[in-house]
Amino acid sequence: MQTNTTVIVDSGRALLVDPAWMPDELAALARELRERGITVVEGFATHAHHDHVLWHPEFGDVPRWASARTAELARTERADLVAALGPAFSDDLVHLMGRVDAGIPAFDVELIVHDGHAPGHTALWLPEPRVLVAGDMLSDVELPLPFWPDDVPAYERALDALEPYADAARLVIPGHGNVGTDARARLDADRRYLTDVRRTGRSNDPRRANEGMDAEYAHLQELLGRQP
Repeated sequence: MQTNTTVIVDSGRALLVDPAWMPDELAALARELRERGITVVEGFATHAHHDHVLWHPEFGDVPRWASARTAELARTERADLVAALGPAFSDDLVHLMGRVDAGIPAFDVELIVHDGHAPGHTALWLPEPRVLVAGDMLSDVELPLPFWPDDVPAYERALDALEPYADAARLVIPGHGNVGTDARARLDADRRYLTDVRRTGRSNDPRRANEGMDAEYAHLQELLGRQP
């Protein structure tokens, strides 16, 4: 799934964003942070999907933040989130999953809250280095995924909200895919894909060839009432 974890470091103190994904990777991340002398002091979850609300005991008992809607969904949808983890996750990791509260990190970040991909989805903008931590948007390997509640207009509004940051970004970090310097090009590609399917029922977006994406393409066609 080409999942990314973002570690924002200031003087050896870290804001840990969306630590993921499998238990051995969480343990390896904790080990690398320890070896680098980096202490996690806060966490942040961009949205309430099971691969974005994870935690590891070695990250510490620190505040873990999210948007108000994400924090609410992490509570109300907990049974489904736990079920999505599968059998590889030990009881301590299951217990820590989704324990987020509504709040704003103390780090110098701006939160961009929208309802694209998931209700209360949040991107983080780091103004000084001009880095956009996009969550599950602006991916070079995944098509736009409205997901529950399948709200395509909300996804389009989310792209509008991200546009000025994509224009200014030197670097974009998607939840899944490659880190890149092409945030605006990715945003334009996402808009073009949604527009093409809405208008014609078809898209030749090359991301359709990636694993699992053709099913998502068909789902979008169904959502928009178009069939090839």
